[in-house]
Amino acid sequence: MLEIKNLVKNYGKKEAVKSISLSVKPGEIYGFLGHNGAGKTTTIKVCTGLLKPTSGSVKICGYDIVSQPLKAKENFGYVPDNPYLYNKLTGREFLDLVSGIYMKGKRKDAVKRIDQLLQDMQMTDNADKLIETYSHGMRRKITLCSALLHHPSVIFLDEPTTGLDVSSAKAAKDIFRKHADEGCSILFTTHVLEIAERLCDRIGIICQGEIIAEGTFEELKEKFEKPGSTLEDIFLNITEQNRGEGN
Repeated sequence: MLEIKNLVKNYGKKEAVKSISLSVKPGEIYGFLGHNGAGKTTTIKVCTGLLKPTSGSVKICGYDIVSQPLKAKENFGYVPDNPYLYNKLTGREFLDLVSGIYMKGKRKDAVKRIDQLLQDMQMTDNADKLIETYSHGMRRKITLCSALLHHPSVIFLDEPTTGLDVSSAKAAKDIFRKHADEGCSILFTTHVLEIAERLCDRIGIICQGEIIAEGTFEELKEKFEKPGSTLEDIFLNITEQNRGEGN
């Protein structure tokens, strides 16, 4: 579903992403973890077409994001770390706008899907209020609804649970798992490593633009830490070691 090969992204002389290669299978939630500035968001922005790669390739459902951008974009949903929303629309109006792009000619299906997502994300009571009145968490929930609206085959989630209360975060995680179980591929970033440990099927750890470890939690635990260690222990051990080597 998602295939990244030898991806490089430079900002002038700074190499933000250094020849990253990874793939996410159908039905898999891939946790993409790293410190601030490690290259996670840059990688996702290249994958979604917001940035052009310096070299390498990204394919979504077989479509190259550079040479076949429209076909690639039809097949993914994206929750950015800082989403932009239209403040003078209600939440429902915003979702209706998005459905008009992705679900043209499927009005009845779109209305049904919007109602279901609003219910799943506990937003039904606030759906007809202006977005400018929304809290950070409510804005995040509407963004999640918009990303999932058209049943995308690939979903990019950049810190999707930031600002959500405990109940809403649980609802969001349940939705992610449900979509993965239905065959969707999810690339997921978070700084809450307990979430990644419980939710992700595989994990890649990026440090200074390079993937330095990859595998299931059990595989990482076996390779990098003694039994009983948490993902947080493993992450800190690997990244601090690599940061030290890079200095």
